[in-house]
Amino acid sequence: MSNNELKSIINNLDNKGKMHLIEGATSKQIANFEKTNGVKLPQQFKDWLEYFDGGELFLPAGIQLYGVAHKPLIEIGNIWEVSDSNSNYLTIGALSNGDPILCEKNNERISIFNHEKRKIEENEVYSNFYEFLNALPDILGID
Repeated sequence: MSNNELKSIINNLDNKGKMHLIEGATSKQIANFEKTNGVKLPQQFKDWLEYFDGGELFLPAGIQLYGVAHKPLIEIGNIWEVSDSNSNYLTIGALSNGDPILCEKNNERISIFNHEKRKIEENEVYSNFYEFLNALPDILGID
C-alpha cells in the first residue's frame, strides 16, 4: 500500500471519531527503536509511526496506540502469555477495555488479545496494520 492509501485510511478514521494523535517519529527514531530492541516492526506500522507516534483514536472510549519516541512506548516481549502460539509479540496499543493490541515480532500480522479469555480469537487477527485500521470502526461498533 502507498502513503496515499494510508492518508485515505487516516481521513476515513478522522471522519468517524475524535482523535488525539502525537506527532510522528522520524525514520531514524524508528530504526533506533528496532536496533535497541532487536525487532523489526511491520512496514505499514512504521509508515503509521512516521505520521503519528502513538495517540488515541475514537475518544473517549476507543483505543490507544503506542509509539517509539513518545510515551507510552511499544512494549517488547510476550507479557500477555499468549497461549495459542509460541511467537513473541509486541504490544502496540490497547482497546479501552484493556485488551492489548499485538503485532508479532518480524511479521505484519496484528491481533487483539482477549484479556478475559487469555487468548487471541481467530476473528481478531488482521493480516496487516492497514487491515486493522480499516476494521477499527467495526471493532469498536462505530458507524
